Amino acid sequence: MCPLCQSPANLFASHGNRIFHQCSNCKGIFVDPSQLPDCKREMERYLYHRNDVNDWGYREFVTPIVSAVLTNHSQKETGLDFGSGPSSAVAAMLREQGFCIEEYDPFFKNNPFLLNNTYHYIVCCEVVEHFHNPRKEFALLRSMLKPNGSLYCMTSIYEPTIDFTKWYYKNDFTHVFFYQQQTFQYIKAEFGFAKLNIHKNLIILSV
Repeated sequence: MCPLCQSPANLFASHGNRIFHQCSNCKGIFVDPSQLPDCKREMERYLYHRNDVNDWGYREFVTPIVSAVLTNHSQKETGLDFGSGPSSAVAAMLREQGFCIEEYDPFFKNNPFLLNNTYHYIVCCEVVEHFHNPRKEFALLRSMLKPNGSLYCMTSIYEPTIDFTKWYYKNDFTHVFFYQQQTFQYIKAEFGFAKLNIHKNLIILSV
C-alpha cells in the first residue's frame, strides 16, 4: 500500500538488496516497508554528510530554492527550514539577506514547539525523499502554512525516460520515496494547495 495515498502498489524494480514499488494511483515509487532504515542507520548516514554552510559548491546547489524564496517573500515574513540537518546553507543565505527563518530537524534540531507555529514559507531542501510516511509529513507541512503561504521542495523527480536501475538518486538507502510529476499533482489536490509549479528539481506548492 502506498504510504502517500494509501492505494494499492505494484512491484516496480529491484536493485541490489532493495525492492521498490510504484503506486497505481499517485505514481509514487517507494522502498518496501520491510527495508526502511532505522533511526540509528539514518543518523549515521546524515552525520556522514558534509554540508558546510560556507562551501560555495553547496551554496550554488541550493541557490534555486533560496532565490525562489527571495523573489516571492519579504524580510517581514517568517519561514521554516524543515529538515535542516545540523547546519543549513539555505537558512544561512536567507539570513544574510535579512530574512527570519527557523530551523527544524528531527535528528539534529528537534524543537517540537516550532511545529505548532505557522509560517509564510517552508523550505524542504533534499528532504521529502527521506519521508517514511509522506502522507503524515505533507499534512503537517500544509497545516503550518499561513494563508497564501508556499512550500518549497528540492528533490530529484523521476521521469519514465530514466532507467531506474541506473538512477543514482535511489542509491542512498535513506532515500525511500521518489516523486513523479503526477505524484505532486496528487499532493496539490489532496492537501488543498491552490498552485503547483515544477521547474527541474524545484517544486513550489502554494496555498
